[in-house]
Amino acid sequence: MSLINVAEKRLEGFKLHIVKTKKFKTNTIVWRMKTPLKKETATLRALLPYVLQSSCRKFPETPALRSYLDDLYGASLHVDVAKKGEYQVISFTLEIANEKFLGQQDPLLKKGMELLANIIMEPLAVNGAFDSSTVEKEKRTLEQRIHSAYDDKMRYSSLRLIEEMCEGEPYAINVNGSLKDIGRISGVNLYEYYLQAFSSDEMDLYVVGDIEEEEVESLSKKLFIFNDRNPERIETSLTENKKEQVVKEEQDVKQGKLNIGCRTHIAYGDPDYAALQVFNGIFGGFSHSKLFLNVREKESLAYYAASRLESHKGIMMIMAGIESDKYNRTVEIIKEQLEEMKQGSFNDEEISQTKLVIENQMLETMDTARGIVDILYHSVIAAKDVTADEWLKAMETVSRNEIIAAAKKIDLDTIYFLTGKEGDQ
Repeated sequence: MSLINVAEKRLEGFKLHIVKTKKFKTNTIVWRMKTPLKKETATLRALLPYVLQSSCRKFPETPALRSYLDDLYGASLHVDVAKKGEYQVISFTLEIANEKFLGQQDPLLKKGMELLANIIMEPLAVNGAFDSSTVEKEKRTLEQRIHSAYDDKMRYSSLRLIEEMCEGEPYAINVNGSLKDIGRISGVNLYEYYLQAFSSDEMDLYVVGDIEEEEVESLSKKLFIFNDRNPERIETSLTENKKEQVVKEEQDVKQGKLNIGCRTHIAYGDPDYAALQVFNGIFGGFSHSKLFLNVREKESLAYYAASRLESHKGIMMIMAGIESDKYNRTVEIIKEQLEEMKQGSFNDEEISQTKLVIENQMLETMDTARGIVDILYHSVIAAKDVTADEWLKAMETVSRNEIIAAAKKIDLDTIYFLTGKEGDQ
């Protein structure tokens, strides 16, 4: 039996994914739409879902929408804008009680799907423009969202690493857009972008829960009707390595933030992707990893030390919080640990332990409806159909030599260090 049983249907302008499962007492409806990251549209796109959820024709004011959600037995609505590889992805997630467990006949799934259709297809717009007060309110909120990233120095240093490392590549674009572009947005040009996005994006609808496939398909066909399209796709650009660069930035910070970016030359769906996942787990992904044990525990150089993969871009990012005077020694040890991985300096116990943790993580992810959607959506981003079963089997059978081969593909690209001002050290 498959870990995730999904039925997929190609409907008018979008793809429907139905996951019938008895795991949950709620039904989860997720609408996702993606397009390549572009500087000229990133800010418009970052703003759009928040304007759509703030008011629609049926619920012109946010309190009315929130009151209706309460009437639907406390349903929740959440929007998000994310960067997946070099795509900018908009998500609308509606979680609603399953009427089967309430002992009454209120058709909650139908009402939930109707509400989502209202929000994305019937916005509050007059004469080709979104409601100006809604747009201005959400522009202020977006400004705050961008500012908050600068205030959080851990997030800020991660963003700065990507800006420096991926300069000239779409991946360098901030998923929330830019402050200077916010001022140029009006109800008119945002509505124009709304029409463009819904006519050209690659769109997917996921419905997860104890549901009937025929009912979901029938509702989807009735409620969501779009034009056919050939969505714009981009080839995964596993950029060739440049000469290793070091960028240091001084700010008034107590703790230095060291971020190192590496090119893995491996992306999700590649034959050696599973080996890269196991490599990362041993190297810096978990509490038993080499970075954690050697940089943090053994040498006491860092408050935290870890690594993570951007699976659809072929990047590994190493993060450590350190005292500014520990910079040279920390970089030295991180490079040593990476070189040791390339030389095969890890044992069978580390491999087994890492595989077990990765498997447990995967199974935990599948314990939530949103997690199931996230797993399935990887195949949409990569345009490669990899099932959860195939992914786990590939990971479980990864050999020592395959891990070493994946490690040898990794090149250190950029070192970014956010350090305190000299007088503060």
